[in-house]
Amino acid sequence: MNEFSEWKISKTPFFAANAALLVAAAVVVEKAAHPISIWQMVAVIVCVALGALFGCLPFILEYRATSRILDVNAVTTVSEQLLNLKTYSSQIAVATDQWALVQDATKGSAEKTTAAAREIADRMAKEVSAFNEFQAKLNDSEKSSLRLEVEKLRRTEGEWLQVVVRILDHIHALHNAAVRSGQPEVAEQIGQFQNACRDAARRVGLTPFMAEPDEKFDGKKHRAHGVENPPADGVVAETLAAGFTFQGRLVRPALVRLRAAGDPVVPEV
Repeated sequence: MNEFSEWKISKTPFFAANAALLVAAAVVVEKAAHPISIWQMVAVIVCVALGALFGCLPFILEYRATSRILDVNAVTTVSEQLLNLKTYSSQIAVATDQWALVQDATKGSAEKTTAAAREIADRMAKEVSAFNEFQAKLNDSEKSSLRLEVEKLRRTEGEWLQVVVRILDHIHALHNAAVRSGQPEVAEQIGQFQNACRDAARRVGLTPFMAEPDEKFDGKKHRAHGVENPPADGVVAETLAAGFTFQGRLVRPALVRLRAAGDPVVPEV
């Protein structure tokens, strides 16, 4: 590529001619008789115009030279790219021939590789199927173990619920005996003891409940003592044994005695 600095035009002669013409125009104006004649005015205008032309001429010539340089550089670049394109075309042709040779050489190897890959895929599929079967058996075994553990826990839960219910039944019977003994202090102490035991049972979800006297009999949460078919309008006279719920589920209904037609109403103490 050609450098622009090598095509710079010296502007000194043009500027000197411009200055000389302007000086000449000034001398003509200075020496001319006034008023200035037509020929003197024309000479001044011509000197000024030629001076302006000489001042602009180097820049015009430099612009044209620069345009020529750009055109020459563009043509040179295109020529170099065409040469490179020919080189690339020959390289692509050589690479294509080599690729064809490689394909011919590796055709048998590719078939062997494809067969080996298919065999590996089949083997992996069998391994995955065997692993899934083993995982399913393992899950079934774990589910069976968990089901057995849940059954054991439920059985254990039922056993300790029966134990706690029996203990609370004995405490309730003891409290009833203390109330019937006619000793208020003993009855009060045993009542506090019974309330403390019931509060402890409530912490694990076991909640005792009593049937209030004169409460309407409810077959869902009451069981009548000594009556196989209690009447629908029966009324509770007293609670013989407390009922229990465990975490909102009824464990045992309250055992109650129904009021007979001639029984007096006993006020609640």
